Amino acid sequence: MKKHRTVSTLPARSLLCCALAASLFATTPAMAQSSNATLRGQVASAQSGSEVVVTNVATGSVRRAPVNANGNYTIVGLQPGTYTVESNGISRTVTLSVASSATVDLGNETAAAPAGDATTLDTVTVSAPMIRDVKTSEVGNTISARQIQQLPQATRNFLEFADTVPGMVFTIDQDGNTKLRGGASNASSSNLYIDGVSQKSYVSGGGIAGQDETQGNPFPQLAIGEYKVITSNYKAEYGQISGAAITAATKSGTNEFHGETFYRFTNQDLREKRPDEENGKVDSQTKEYGVAIGGPLIQDRMHFFFAYEGKDNVAPKSVQPSAEASPFIGLLPSNLRDQYGASNMPFTEDLYFGKIDFEPTDNDRIELATQYRDETQVSNVGGQNAPDRAVDKINKDKRTSLRWQHSADSWFNEAILTTEDSRNVPTPRGTGNGSIYTYIDRTEADPRQWVFLNTGAASGEDFKLRSQKGWSFQNDLTFNALQWHGEHTIKTGVTYRDIKLTSRESSSLNPQFSYEVGQNGIAPVPFQVRYIRAFDNPGQVPVVESPSKQYGIYLQDDWAVNDKLMLNIGVRYDYEDTPAYTDFVTSQPFINALYSDDPDNPGQPWANRLLPSGINVADYISTGKNRKNFKDAWAPRFGFSYDFFGDESAVLHGGAGRSYDRNLFEQLALESVKAALSPVVVYFSDAASGQPCFRDDRVCTAWNPGYLNGIDQLNAIPGTNDSSELFMFKNKLKTPYSDQYSIGISNQVGDWLTDVTFQRVLAYDGLVMSLVNRYPNGAYFDANGSVPWGEPVPGYRNTILGYNGLEQRSSQFLLSAEKPYTKESGWGLNLSYTHTSARQNRTIDEPFAFDKATIRDYPFVKSDAVSAHRFVASGSIDGPWGVTFGAKLVLATPEPINTIACYGFTDPDGGTCQAVGVTPPGNGKFLLGGKIWGYRTVDLQANKEFTVVGDFKLNARINVLNAFNFKNFTQYQYNSFGSDGRLQPDITVVDNGEISYVPRSVVLEVGAKF
Repeated sequence: MKKHRTVSTLPARSLLCCALAASLFATTPAMAQSSNATLRGQVASAQSGSEVVVTNVATGSVRRAPVNANGNYTIVGLQPGTYTVESNGISRTVTLSVASSATVDLGNETAAAPAGDATTLDTVTVSAPMIRDVKTSEVGNTISARQIQQLPQATRNFLEFADTVPGMVFTIDQDGNTKLRGGASNASSSNLYIDGVSQKSYVSGGGIAGQDETQGNPFPQLAIGEYKVITSNYKAEYGQISGAAITAATKSGTNEFHGETFYRFTNQDLREKRPDEENGKVDSQTKEYGVAIGGPLIQDRMHFFFAYEGKDNVAPKSVQPSAEASPFIGLLPSNLRDQYGASNMPFTEDLYFGKIDFEPTDNDRIELATQYRDETQVSNVGGQNAPDRAVDKINKDKRTSLRWQHSADSWFNEAILTTEDSRNVPTPRGTGNGSIYTYIDRTEADPRQWVFLNTGAASGEDFKLRSQKGWSFQNDLTFNALQWHGEHTIKTGVTYRDIKLTSRESSSLNPQFSYEVGQNGIAPVPFQVRYIRAFDNPGQVPVVESPSKQYGIYLQDDWAVNDKLMLNIGVRYDYEDTPAYTDFVTSQPFINALYSDDPDNPGQPWANRLLPSGINVADYISTGKNRKNFKDAWAPRFGFSYDFFGDESAVLHGGAGRSYDRNLFEQLALESVKAALSPVVVYFSDAASGQPCFRDDRVCTAWNPGYLNGIDQLNAIPGTNDSSELFMFKNKLKTPYSDQYSIGISNQVGDWLTDVTFQRVLAYDGLVMSLVNRYPNGAYFDANGSVPWGEPVPGYRNTILGYNGLEQRSSQFLLSAEKPYTKESGWGLNLSYTHTSARQNRTIDEPFAFDKATIRDYPFVKSDAVSAHRFVASGSIDGPWGVTFGAKLVLATPEPINTIACYGFTDPDGGTCQAVGVTPPGNGKFLLGGKIWGYRTVDLQANKEFTVVGDFKLNARINVLNAFNFKNFTQYQYNSFGSDGRLQPDITVVDNGEISYVPRSVVLEVGAKF
């Protein structure tokens, strides 16, 4: 029987103030999102002066904590793993999961440890019950070591298992690139914390540094012990995030030398054809291999761990015309049609991780860790791109961390010093001219271009550079077992980061010439050229470098009011100083042009054209002194859990909170780089061949064959040297954030743990880009509904305004049922279902919004981020002859499409085409329900381990991915969106186009453990 906890009378305000002050003056490090576990409970009949001794089974690490007068104890900062918990001759053996809080009460007699999940801690395998963290307001779940080891897997990306958590989606696209999203947010809003250290990408998308459009893995899976996925309502220690949080714990060396190695392989002979391989399978391969080793340096005191993983992949690609151009393929000459067919994209990756831990005393732990990622990738091949359009991508990420943890009877401190150096450099493989062969559909007032083929060097817009390099320092201080109307565990921390951010958007190379393909073959001269021109504009540079100083502070109180009610109360504040934004100066010539006399409205400045749209250009003109960094990023967070019966069998949980993310530097840098290197489009006519101008409303230049001889010849064309593309950002930019709400209930029913949760996430203030151009009357559309591309600021091409305005609104029902694996039962199963209703005012990964005057004019439509229904089932079972079987089923309805549709409806603003969100037809069925699914896959695996001698074991494994060879098509043909103002979309699936995931594939794997 549990005792009721008595309380002291320490005032709450004084308690919080003391905690915050103590953190500020403590030793300091780098990222507060700890992967450590907290252990609390009661000791029956505890004597005064008693203590609880907790011993890590694998490493021999010992932690001690006093038992207070009420018999309560709390120990914070424990590494995830299996421990013996002892006091007064009473002992239990339990397993603590990553970033969890567990309750272990020691009764009047020794509790025999029930045989639980066999937990492998690098070198030591023990059987102990996993203590589930159910008394939490955070929405999410933990991915165990067994799930990582026993579920089938298409990649060695450990995040692939995160989609077994309701609300999460892990995708593999046609190129093998991976992406993880939570809810209706994009990947950039997420964050990954490895041993509490943030891996956030500050410059480009993807959420994780180096994880934007890559086949690579962020970290060697061999080094991951387990990880926790939080979809919403994280505590105050989590920063720079508005989507999902993933916090992972790495493996450590133990008191015995052990290691493992593996090799995985598949190629085109072990898979089915893809739908776009009409002429036979393209050569492809996946090779993945790795080794890990760990052990003691000093028994019970110092250990080491090292892991390496490599990839050597070749992704199959097929060069083919666009779906719209396909009906006219007969017009293309045979020498170009011959370039259609098989191609591929090589990819290599090396991942390293090493760690040394040292515990000089029972109260101190020191860790030194380093990780290195090095990958090269060929991209931009396939679809309409011939192999000579290839772009080489170099992606490197280097990080180190030094951590010191110190524990005392009533407090715990963790200090982390880190360095990071992440660099992503795409570079076109060739130099020279690129050629684009198109069919021009002239049936509408605005002719459309359908691409047959792109050949030659990739565009100068494919020369990019993204890097972040610097250091960070943070301290997290925890006070445990403080008494005041219950028991408080108070955690507070401060963070400082000093990072140099770099962004290059393009290079003045490789002009792209477009040729029309018609009834008479290829036109003798191009109808347009698009290229990047260098401009000498004040304050504009082709490469932007900016120091970024980031500050964070938080206070979190986990308040156990009594044995049933737990309150989680926190607040966080973040601030970032980015001089590239605050110190930017708008060029005076451009200001003069804005306020010059409007030639179509004498006596009025051109800037007045923007007033009907509610835009005052003065709000976007920077003097270098009138901008301030956003300083209102206060993020309160509140959560609760109520254990109805005091035994964790039925727990009501809920919460509400705000979380701030950050603006990507590659977007902020556009203001400084775009007018230095701007895209220029020139249209050509040719009297000799009779080729007219592409459009009547365009100014055309007489063709000269010399224009094919390089950028300098193009720069000599009149009208190209006095204009450029400019970006102007609002002087009071805000930081994107989300408000998160949830309510749910967890139940323990026999061996099953179930949960039903409703979560609501509202995301605000995403950065959006709108066009400045306006017609003389201030309208954004003319009588025909055309956008004013030909009405820029005098002397310039297009000017783009950047401001806050992107929003997403999502509601999700999250259902899960989990039966953990135990040796007695021999099986484990996880079921998750997510129903989502989400709307947004712009497509999820697109900040540019040129189809309306401002983002306020866009309607909220169905989000293209997530399916309405998604079901995932995964599990493993011990089979005969020592074979372990694993399986995973994923079903999802089609994701909506966000596009611009014309169907005879005219908006009050004059626009004749509207932003819509429509759900395409399903492309397959599963058991019941007809063709309602947009994504289906069934993965299977079988693993057999052979003992050779002693601890030396060999294992063989076979994975059958997409066992039923489901075609998860991702391309659609838009036949019609309706007419007479009625939206009636007619969309068909392109059944010979790209797919997500893989066709049926057999992946063979062998390995050894010792």
